[in-house]
Amino acid sequence: MFTFIIVFLITYALFSISGVLFPTDLPYYATLKKPSWNPPAKLFGIVWAILYALISASVAIVYTKTDGFQEAASSYVLILLINYVANQAFTFFEFKLKNLRLAFLDSAIVAITTFLLLYATIPYSKLAAWLLLPYLVWSCFATLLAWTIYQLNKNTNRAY
Repeated sequence: MFTFIIVFLITYALFSISGVLFPTDLPYYATLKKPSWNPPAKLFGIVWAILYALISASVAIVYTKTDGFQEAASSYVLILLINYVANQAFTFFEFKLKNLRLAFLDSAIVAITTFLLLYATIPYSKLAAWLLLPYLVWSCFATLLAWTIYQLNKNTNRAY
């Protein structure tokens, strides 16, 4: 149980770090054209906090069931790493570079690798895989939203 808690906390901290390194630029985000179905900006932080907890629990379950990933397939670890990097890159692209096209493409990579991660998790724990389902749903929604925002703003010199 101690290992689970430590891995959970480390994973949660790692997934949360982009918010510290590249904080949301709310004034910039407010100037973007957005669809009518865009959630309130404050909701994003709440959703991601919950998703990071679910992701962290999933990773901690797999970590403990695979003897510290020693018995995990290298494909699981690779997909997890790609997903992590893509997840972290979004806030950099969206709020540091203010590049809506790269933010959309990155969102798509997050959604695809989340699907692959969910699938790769099944052999280790069905519960851990189910914990990733909300992440997959939100990542797909975020990709659609990023695409829509990119399309609405591509003629305003904000999309690159």
